[in-house]
Amino acid sequence: MRKIGSFLIATLFYTMSLAIAEDAQLGKDLVNPGYHEKPEWFKNSFLDLREDIAEAQADSKRVILYFYQDGCPYCAKLLQDNWGQRSIAQKTQKSFDVIAINMWGDKEVVTLDGKTITEKNFALKRKVMFTPTLLFLDEKGTTVLRANGYYAPAKFTAALDYVATHKEKNISFLDYYAKRSSPIVSGELHQQPFIMKQPYALNKLLTKGKPLLILFEQKKCSDCDEMHKEAFMRKGTRQQLDKFNVVRIDIWSKDKMIDPSGKATTMKEFSKTLNVQHVPSMVFFDGKKKEVFRTEAYFKSFHIQSVMDYVSSGEYKTEPSLQRFIQRRAEKLEAKGIHVDLMQ
Repeated sequence: MRKIGSFLIATLFYTMSLAIAEDAQLGKDLVNPGYHEKPEWFKNSFLDLREDIAEAQADSKRVILYFYQDGCPYCAKLLQDNWGQRSIAQKTQKSFDVIAINMWGDKEVVTLDGKTITEKNFALKRKVMFTPTLLFLDEKGTTVLRANGYYAPAKFTAALDYVATHKEKNISFLDYYAKRSSPIVSGELHQQPFIMKQPYALNKLLTKGKPLLILFEQKKCSDCDEMHKEAFMRKGTRQQLDKFNVVRIDIWSKDKMIDPSGKATTMKEFSKTLNVQHVPSMVFFDGKKKEVFRTEAYFKSFHIQSVMDYVSSGEYKTEPSLQRFIQRRAEKLEAKGIHVDLMQ
C-alpha cells in the first residue's frame, strides 16, 4: 500500500509539473508577438489616477501616463533607446511614477472625477492618436506637458527636466527646449519645390480646392533636417504632398502673413495662436478654414505619408482613429506586394 501510495503521489506531482509547464508555455504562446516588455520600475498601478497622483505627490514625484500599443515601433524605441539608458531611467525614476496604459486595453481606469472607464475609452477621451503618447501630470492631475509620439533622447531628457523642476509655471516647453544645447543641426530652413512662396495669405489659399498643410519648423531642428532629407525625398511622400497646398511657418519669424480667418499677423504670433509646442509639426486645414488634424510627433516616412493620406482622402471624417486607418493602409499595401517598414 505504501508503495502504491508513494507511486500515486509521485504520479500526481509529475502530472502537476507537466500542467504547470504546459501553462507556462501556453502563457508564452499567448503573448502578443508585438508585445514590448516594460521596465520593472514602472509603477504597478491599479489605474486609480486619484490614488496614483496622491502617492506620487507624497514621494515628491509627478505622474507620467504612458499610452502604448503592442507592435508600435516608436514605443520600442522609447523603451530601448531612451529608458534603456541608465541615466535616463534613473532620472525618470527619481522624479516620476510611470503608469502604462494600453491604447486598446480593457482594464478599468478610475479617472480624476471618480468615473470608471476602460483603457481604450480613456485613451479616446484624452484624444490619444499616436503611440507612444506621454501625459505629464501635475499634483492636481492637470496635463502640464503632452508628448505625442517619440522624442529622441536629448529632447526626452529635456522634457523630464522641464516637468520635474516645474518649469511649466514660467516658460513653455518650446522656449525651454530652444534654450538648451542641442545636437548638431543644419541651422537653416530647407528649400523645397512643393513649399509655396511667401508672403502667405492663408485665407485665400483655403479657397483653391486643395486642403492646406502648414509645416511649422525652426532653423535649429534636427528632426526638421531628417524630415526634409529623408521623408520628403521619397516618391510616396511627394505623391501625397501634391494633394495639398503646402506652406512653411518659421515659429520664430516676424515675417508678416494673413491667417486663415483673414487676420494680419506674423509667423511667430500665428504659431502661438495655434499653440504649436513642438517642431516639426504638421497642421491641416480644410476648405472651411477649420483645423482638421495636426501632428506634433517624431515620424518616419510611412507615418508621414499615412497622416497626409488620412486627411487628403477625407477618412478623418469617418474614422476617428488614425491608428486603425494606418493599420488598414499597411494591410492594403502588403496585399499588393508592397512591403511596409514602419521605421523607414
